[in-house]
Amino acid sequence: MRCPFCGFADTQVKDSRPTEDGSAIRRRRVCTECNGRFTTFERVQLRELTVVKRNNRRVPFDRDKLMRSIQIALRKRPVDPERVERLVSGIVRQLEASGESEIPAENIGRIVMEALKALDDVAYVRFASVYRNFREPKDFEQLIGEMAEDEEPATVPKRS
Repeated sequence: MRCPFCGFADTQVKDSRPTEDGSAIRRRRVCTECNGRFTTFERVQLRELTVVKRNNRRVPFDRDKLMRSIQIALRKRPVDPERVERLVSGIVRQLEASGESEIPAENIGRIVMEALKALDDVAYVRFASVYRNFREPKDFEQLIGEMAEDEEPATVPKRS
């Protein structure tokens, strides 16, 4: 594993342990050249995934890009980073389990929106504004109206 600090190719593993959800191995490493310490994660990859963009361009699926886009939507929101990691791992597993090696970008966006809707409403609106390419305030109003319709009305017990 190449050192992210000095670029030296020889690093040593100092500690290995599974992540909390067991979906990856967390490794603490140290560079033998500059003594820099860093963490890597080793994950199982069931298949190579390719994202089909709207213009039909094909690019390799990038888990880190998915994580970054979700973290942007969640910026300054009170969500535990471990929950975000589980959410991303769940999305990746869902994509890999679909049986398809080429996945349209729209499908990934829909899956992310569903996951964010269950996790944090503000992050859901932020992501949706980019995914659906909002241009006017009424676009936000419409989405929030849809969210209100999806919520079941709370029933208040009647007093006798």
